[in-house]
Amino acid sequence: MARICVVDDKAMLRDSLAETLRREDHVVETFDDPQAALPEILTGRFDLALTDLKMPNMTGVELLREVRNGGCDVPVIVMTAYGTVDTAVEALKYGAFDYMQKPFDANVIVVQVERALRHGQIAKENEVLRASLADRQPRRELVGDSDAMVQLRVKIAQIARSNGTVLIAGESGTGKELVASAVHEASRRADQPMLCLNCAALSENLLESELFGHERGAFTGADRTRKGRFELADGGTLLLDEISEMALPLQAKLLRVLQEGEFERVGSSTTRWADVRVIATTNRDLPDWVAQKRFREDLYYRLNVLPVQLTPLRERREDIPLLARHFMTQIAKVEGRKPPVFTTEALRLLQGYNWPGNVRELENLCQRAAALLTGDKVLPKLIEDWLRGATPQMEFGEPLRHGRMLEDMERRLIERTLAQFGGHREKSAKALGMGVRTLGMKLKQWREERERESELKAQREMVGAR
Repeated sequence: MARICVVDDKAMLRDSLAETLRREDHVVETFDDPQAALPEILTGRFDLALTDLKMPNMTGVELLREVRNGGCDVPVIVMTAYGTVDTAVEALKYGAFDYMQKPFDANVIVVQVERALRHGQIAKENEVLRASLADRQPRRELVGDSDAMVQLRVKIAQIARSNGTVLIAGESGTGKELVASAVHEASRRADQPMLCLNCAALSENLLESELFGHERGAFTGADRTRKGRFELADGGTLLLDEISEMALPLQAKLLRVLQEGEFERVGSSTTRWADVRVIATTNRDLPDWVAQKRFREDLYYRLNVLPVQLTPLRERREDIPLLARHFMTQIAKVEGRKPPVFTTEALRLLQGYNWPGNVRELENLCQRAAALLTGDKVLPKLIEDWLRGATPQMEFGEPLRHGRMLEDMERRLIERTLAQFGGHREKSAKALGMGVRTLGMKLKQWREERERESELKAQREMVGAR
């Protein structure tokens, strides 16, 4: 099923053609005025346009020229009862897919329409491939049979049925992009493109251009019109990675697209339309960022329709042996060798480590072990230095208070982490796996406790002096 626009000032032919195409299960919109059709075509919501050549106010070739000047590359078939070589050449020069002479048989037009639609689909697939090539990663699997992973698979199946926006939150390395891919592949959009855009990797201006596209001459270096990710992902899914790093002005424009499905290319006033499901990921505490006015509250609620919170690896340690075997098997396939095996003692070391880098860190360790391994077994001595060197060592100094040991341990760990990052709260909170606001509340609580203790000490000293 395709969305087709038919433009002809003759009602009988226009309606007959529309009825023929609707019998082929296409969605057809008709226009008797090319000037009225032009802005609708430029929105990008049609897969094909058929236009008569001779019409009042604007010819079919003039309509085609305006469509191309507007940066829209929808396939166009020009129809006429006044066929000449010159008009055919002119239509093709401006990028018409084909030129058909009236009267034509219904079967012929159906065949030509299918050819034009296939041509448009191939062109779109090529653009999507070029846009996604840099982001393309080898297909990976959701590995693990812990309760957290079982619940995650159930949730993916549930939200895949919906068309709502998805917000995937979790620490770095927990597999947010992998979960996003699983949602797309289980959805009704699985046969359509899924594109990814890292919001932290580009400046605000470049990110806007990547999202919405730009017109030729819109800025220095814009030597040609270019489609954005929303246009290229039409009918499919767009993954916005690290959404929290998007600048506030651009957040407002994204909110409009999510609410209305409309946007403009940079340097254009033409409103375009795209049917795209958005999945966003973040490793930030977005409610905390909203409180700090660093992220729009309305955008947060618009994204958080279907929230997914990923569990860090340290909270599902039972999955570590499965993940380690999985990574070693994948590495062995690529290298054409027998998969290395972790010994029981080596697996025990892996399960005892805290994995601040989560699954990605474990995968990197497996790749390093496989590269440096001399036999077919991974022994503790090969990996223990890597784990020990990355694990923070705690020396508690003064004795922990009986009944408040966990509280004292947490406090000293936070103090040491703050010292490590020079007092930088955001970096410290990220390393500790907590929100900046939570960290601030704890520091405020401890500061007030110290002040009360100082006051009590001063009062006792005064009483003693008397």
